[in-house]
Amino acid sequence: MKKLAVSALSIAVAVLAAGCASTHSPLVLDPVGPPVTQPAVVAGNGSLVVFSAFDVHADFEAANPYKRHYTDYKIFSPDGQLVRAVHNDGGNLSDNPAEINLPSGTYRVIAQSNGYGELTVPVVIAPDQDTVVHLEGGANSWPDKAALRNSNPVKLPDGRIVGWRAAQNTPP
Repeated sequence: MKKLAVSALSIAVAVLAAGCASTHSPLVLDPVGPPVTQPAVVAGNGSLVVFSAFDVHADFEAANPYKRHYTDYKIFSPDGQLVRAVHNDGGNLSDNPAEINLPSGTYRVIAQSNGYGELTVPVVIAPDQDTVVHLEGGANSWPDKAALRNSNPVKLPDGRIVGWRAAQNTPP
């Protein structure tokens, strides 16, 4: 009887260990784009602002060591080519992340998120429009939160809003 119990316990531990050892594929969200309320423009550049996870390392050599710093991220083209590595800092006078101007089109952003680690966010950049992505968990700077909530926004698995869902006629 004791050998049966030990065998059953050994099998249970092996099954649990195998479950913990499995590899998790990185989280990929639905495409984020500019608000659909902004007027459409035919050609030009747009901007991207990514509120990535806060950097946990203090920068005591900076002019303002108590300023929050967002983690850096990378922007890739649809075919996987690195477009830009972004140092995500809006400057000494701003607590905001960097605003990046990009030609209109689709891109993939790989950034750190609070609570989910590194993830991929497909983004759509439209001419003369702003695409904003919130991965830091705050999302306090949305100008019209009620409209965003009612627009079927892109969300993290825990329900936190990441951004406006890209228009259906735009490829991810």
